[in-house]
Amino acid sequence: MKEIRGVLGLIPARYASTRFPGKPLHPIAGKPLIQHVVERCKLARSLNEVIVATDDARIRDVVRKFCRVEMTRPDHPSGSDRIAEVAARCACEAVVNIQGDEPLIDPGVIDAVAAALADNEISTAATVIKEEAEYDNPNVVKVVVNSAGRALYFSRRTIPYLRDAASRSAAEQLAAFPFLKHLGIYGYRRETLLRLVTCPVSPLEAAEKLEQLRALENGIAIAVVKVNYDSVGVDLPEDVARVETLLNVKSAEPLNQPFSEQ
Repeated sequence: MKEIRGVLGLIPARYASTRFPGKPLHPIAGKPLIQHVVERCKLARSLNEVIVATDDARIRDVVRKFCRVEMTRPDHPSGSDRIAEVAARCACEAVVNIQGDEPLIDPGVIDAVAAALADNEISTAATVIKEEAEYDNPNVVKVVVNSAGRALYFSRRTIPYLRDAASRSAAEQLAAFPFLKHLGIYGYRRETLLRLVTCPVSPLEAAEKLEQLRALENGIAIAVVKVNYDSVGVDLPEDVARVETLLNVKSAEPLNQPFSEQ
């Protein structure tokens, strides 16, 4: 196994948001949301440096007080394109793309995703679905993997289809099969990321609106690390109070430890 050295933690951050404008700078428990994410990332042992990638001067001016910031073009269609611009001008072997709206991200999950890059070009994480509400929610992306722990497919549909249990309730189906929820964290070998963003949007990507399908359609395998962690993001202003409560609880607990079944 080849150890990957020079791993950057990259956090794309946009000010514009239809549902929550200015979200990265919104105060949560006395700090901007993005600062919580940065502080969690800095606890990861695998990252040589954490960088926030943004096109907004307001975010830059706040973040540079506690983290390195790289300005990017404003016209990037996705977070992957934004971090690719930064990766192209940084000396590194790999990057981990961390969502900028998850102030409770477990550093152990970051380390697990980074470690999977030793044998893979792209890595990500998934967790077993436990909540019935997530079973057929199209906003909860599902993934199925092969025996080597690599993704076969990602979908907004519930996959796989349990033919023999199709008439049963969601709770019964969840009990019958370990459906996997995809978590929005990615590890990339630097050269793979730079190659991937030059590929055109693929048909499946356009249909599902899932960037990771571009990699699969171009023959790039994605390692999926199964973790005992579920993402808690800030999507709407009403999520802030819930996250503040969880932050107070987490501050009194040890960090979660991810597990791998690969």
